[in-house]
Amino acid sequence: MTSLYDEVQVTPSDVPTRRVTITVNGEKRTVDVEPRLLLVHLIRQGLKLTGTHSGCDTTSCGACTVLVDGRPVKSCTMLAVQADGREVETVEGLATASELHPVQEGFKQEHGLQCGFCTPGMMLTAKALLERNPNPTEDDVRWALSGNLCRCTGYQNIVKAVLWAADKMRAQQN
Repeated sequence: MTSLYDEVQVTPSDVPTRRVTITVNGEKRTVDVEPRLLLVHLIRQGLKLTGTHSGCDTTSCGACTVLVDGRPVKSCTMLAVQADGREVETVEGLATASELHPVQEGFKQEHGLQCGFCTPGMMLTAKALLERNPNPTEDDVRWALSGNLCRCTGYQNIVKAVLWAADKMRAQQN
C-alpha cells in the first residue's frame, strides 16, 4: 500500500514563489522569492551583496543588520516578502564611488574594527542613530549598538568611531 506521500514529489518548480520589488541601495529590484526566504539570504545569495553577514540566525548578534526604510532591522529574522515595496540599505550602499560615508571613515580613523564580521551591522546601526540623533552621548551610542555583538574589539573604539562620525557629520552641515 502506498501513502499519499509516496506519490507526491516536491521539486523546486513545485515551490510557490512571490514576486517582490525592493529598492536596495537606491536600485529597484524585482525578484521572485519563496515566501519563507529570509531577507539576509535574498541579500547575500540572491542579490550577491555579501557585506551583510549571517552570524547567529536568532537576532542575537546583529551581524545581519540592514536598514529598512531607514531603521535598523536584523535581516536574519525578516522574510524577504516583508520587504516588498520598501527601501533596504546594506553596507555596500554607504559609500559613494568617490568617498566613504563618515561612519566608515570613523571606523578607519578610530580603529573600530578587527576581524570585521560585525562591522557592517555596527555601521548601519550607527548611521541610523546619527540620522535620528546627530549629537549622541557615549551612552546613546552604547545603547544604540547594544543589539550588535563584537567578539574582538571590546567596543571602546567602535564607540569612538561613531562619535568621530557624528562630529564630522555636524561639521559638514555647518
